[in-house]
Amino acid sequence: MTALFFKELSDHFGRRRFALLLGLVALGLVWGAFVDLGQLASSGRQFFFLDVFRTTAGVPISLLSFLSFFGPVIGIALGFDAINGERTQGTLARLLAQPLHRDSVYNAKFLAAILTLALVVASMMIVVIGLTMFRMGIAPTGEEVIRLVGLGLVTTAYLAFWLALAITASVLFRNTVTSALASIGLWFALGFLITLLGGVLADRVVPDIETADDAVRHVNIESWANRVSPSGLYSEATSILLDPIGGRALNLFTIEQGRLEGLLSTPVSAAQSLQLVWPHIVVLVGMIAILLAASYVRFMREEIRA
Repeated sequence: MTALFFKELSDHFGRRRFALLLGLVALGLVWGAFVDLGQLASSGRQFFFLDVFRTTAGVPISLLSFLSFFGPVIGIALGFDAINGERTQGTLARLLAQPLHRDSVYNAKFLAAILTLALVVASMMIVVIGLTMFRMGIAPTGEEVIRLVGLGLVTTAYLAFWLALAITASVLFRNTVTSALASIGLWFALGFLITLLGGVLADRVVPDIETADDAVRHVNIESWANRVSPSGLYSEATSILLDPIGGRALNLFTIEQGRLEGLLSTPVSAAQSLQLVWPHIVVLVGMIAILLAASYVRFMREEIRA
């Protein structure tokens, strides 16, 4: 499997789609150059390097929002033709005719793609942090480094979900265009429709907000509905990691803000934030495992002819 793994890895960095991966890293460089760090520094925030990923000062959208919105496209692009592309070209049957286990083909494709995603995420974060250090002349603290590493892991798991979804579509559908459209449709449904339905469900269950308990109940219903979506899990996890003070509240209703300010004035430690984020990572990994198990069983039982 090792030879096939490196062959798939070289394909990811050698094909035209590598321009898409390189463009994401270049975007991090351009974004870091145009963000208004002076305005961000004047706010007096304690965790400067964490705010760099969330700020919209000088840029139309934060880098974190960009990753949440467009990151799934990268995962889908790496996996939508992983299996049916080989089948369409007629190379899958010849590949399996070699003394090679069928599961090695599947595992090599997934591992090579997820390593590519991890390298792209790490490269983009290093570019942004390095450019910020060059412009400001300061280095991130140990607390910030731990949180940024956690951000990289959560982002990789988030993109890996969409990669697993695209690979599953490539196994279920023989046509590459069909698998791409199915993956994009599910991205739209899981990323946008569930968020809208969460608000509608909360409005139906709690139509009138008259007391603080009604407000908290409304927010809780909407939050649990959004957690069905990988985008909702990613958004909540990153808010905990990048906002040590307000992240613990998890966007509680503003009516409670005055009572919570005194309780949340002390930043949460990095270890506590990682503990809060751990359930989100477990759920994302569980979603990935379900998709991989379904596509793995289908691929292993599929009849492949030359």
